[in-house]
Amino acid sequence: MQSFRTELENPVVERDIIDLEKKIRLFREGQIPDEKFRSLRLARGIYGQRQPGVQMIRIKLPYGKMTLQQWARIIAVSEEFSTGRLHLTTRQDIQIHYVSLEKTPELWTKLDMDDITIREACGNTVRNITASDRAGIDPDEPFNVIPYADAAFRYFLRNPICQEMGRKFKIAFSSSDKDTAWAFMHDVGVIPKVREIDGKTVRGFKVMVGGGLGAQPYLAHTAFEFLEEDQLIPYIENVLRVFDRYGERASRNKARMKFLIQKIGFEEFERLVKEEHKALKNKQFVVDAQEEAVELPEENPTLPAYAIKDAKKYEAWKTTNVFEQKQKGFFGAYIRVPLGDIMTTTSRQLISALKSVIANDVRVTANQGLLLKYIRPEHLPYVFSVLESVGFAEPGFDSIADITACPGTDTCNLGISSSTGIAAKLEEVIGDEFPDLVYNKDIKIKISGCMNSCGQHGIAAIGFHGSSMKSAGKTLPALQVLLGGGIVGNGVGRVADKVIKVPSKRGPDVLRSLLHDYETNGQENELFNDYYDRQGERYFYELLKPLADLATLQNEDFIDWGHEEKYATAIGVGECAGVVIDLVATLLFDAEEKLGWGLEALAANQYADGIYHSYSSFILIAKALLLGEGVSCNTQHGIINDFDKHFVATGKIALTGGFRALVLQINEHEPTESFAKQYYQQVTDFYNQAQEYRQAVAAAPANA
Repeated sequence: MQSFRTELENPVVERDIIDLEKKIRLFREGQIPDEKFRSLRLARGIYGQRQPGVQMIRIKLPYGKMTLQQWARIIAVSEEFSTGRLHLTTRQDIQIHYVSLEKTPELWTKLDMDDITIREACGNTVRNITASDRAGIDPDEPFNVIPYADAAFRYFLRNPICQEMGRKFKIAFSSSDKDTAWAFMHDVGVIPKVREIDGKTVRGFKVMVGGGLGAQPYLAHTAFEFLEEDQLIPYIENVLRVFDRYGERASRNKARMKFLIQKIGFEEFERLVKEEHKALKNKQFVVDAQEEAVELPEENPTLPAYAIKDAKKYEAWKTTNVFEQKQKGFFGAYIRVPLGDIMTTTSRQLISALKSVIANDVRVTANQGLLLKYIRPEHLPYVFSVLESVGFAEPGFDSIADITACPGTDTCNLGISSSTGIAAKLEEVIGDEFPDLVYNKDIKIKISGCMNSCGQHGIAAIGFHGSSMKSAGKTLPALQVLLGGGIVGNGVGRVADKVIKVPSKRGPDVLRSLLHDYETNGQENELFNDYYDRQGERYFYELLKPLADLATLQNEDFIDWGHEEKYATAIGVGECAGVVIDLVATLLFDAEEKLGWGLEALAANQYADGIYHSYSSFILIAKALLLGEGVSCNTQHGIINDFDKHFVATGKIALTGGFRALVLQINEHEPTESFAKQYYQQVTDFYNQAQEYRQAVAAAPANA
């Protein structure tokens, strides 16, 4: 495994990868507990699969962007370490599966050769920052949000404030008021705005906070109708600091930021956010908004002979998958990728055939497709012919026929019933029985294998999530049907209603019933969600109720889509976020490690980072001592209060002024060199006190 080290060039990444290699070795030797190691690997994009002994690797592509060389690198890595299949996700990542844990440092090294990371793609971190796939070429955008999304990605990657939060944190940048990045369902979602202030045109953002899907969806609150551009990253940092300190850590199901806001109220949340501002190293953060030069395709490339096999299909493809960019004379073309799965052989063919007629900038879309950019109009027929030759020229991108689905029971530990199998069947139903709906971009179908909404069923006009039912003592796969979700615009969204649960094998009949009813009873030009609102949830429950009748079950209803054996639930331990570590020795080890990082930060004059490492060490040390006394710890804020109650007030640990006053100096001082060094010395002294206390407790029985 040592040979890959010679290929590392970036010293920061080198440290990450060598540390991962070391941690894997210590884990295999039994020196790192399984729960602790799980949190370590998740923060490095390594996710346990349903199948034992292999890993899913999530490759982090900020706002879905990859150059052709990066795409080629991912292809090569997948073929060397995985199965040759790339899975495009709803967060604009790429996932590869069936990877050996021991091979992950080498895999990461190969990715880094083309500046690709897996760092913080999973775990309790800031996940991949998403953006509207058209950002930068969107005719409706007031300005390009990509420089801001990129700055946020770089600012928060490896940032000490967001390495071990209570749960994951998601950020999205929409390109216009159409809100195609779903700002309303993110922890922080932003929409670009322009205002005239004192005679000057000023850029800013509408900022949404506290949204989320999962089993309990919440629509985001509006924090700002207009926040000037240089205040955006400082504001997000303030929010992250509050979430890190006050967010739930014991109960993972209540640990997302939406639950914190629900618990304390949005007004109190905003007050806490403002309190953090003094501690920031950047009170404003100016983003270089100059657009990156685009590597355009050749003007007159020499193309091979080609022919369009299906002229009618080509016209449909142009209508549904192609749009003119804001850069006049250029077009974007979407590729529908069924279930988000594309083989490396196909990917390589596309790169080879299209590199002369598309820009060196491909986007993974949030509905699991691909966007090709800067195509000249005269090259559109050739692009279609290439896609047609590899089976990826289907029209209807982002239409009802373009169904979003997570991997579900194929690989995920949390999958309850098949999402990919039913998605493929529903696409077949639409293609065979409702072919004209390929032009319908009003209705979206989204499917998840469980209630956690990785397939975004909670914001679908027609959504399904995996479930199970029981009949006569036997279990069968089921689908929860949800209706009425979607985008309204300008940060407003709709959460779908749970209407009824049906056996999975009746999913196609659910879709047929809904579409036939809509065709028959919908008014002229009435959108589906308007029709749903007019008829009401009860109407649709009664419409679908016969399909939920278990008295008419057939043998096939007990077999899930894509399977031959009878269904049995097999839900493992979920890894959608990190785990809670409650081992005293491990916590103290973590604190010691952060003290080392803090010292390194001080030596590098990174005083704000050093201060936050010291703060984290205070919390870890206090948590370790509290757990040693049997005191449960839910939040960092609770740890601070409980330590004063159980240790300072009782005289077990002597701290002048108390623990709270000591730790929360972080909010009372600018991140200066003098305070950073003072704070570091204080946490070092506290660590020594804690170790002395533990030694005294351990020795007490022997002295009794």
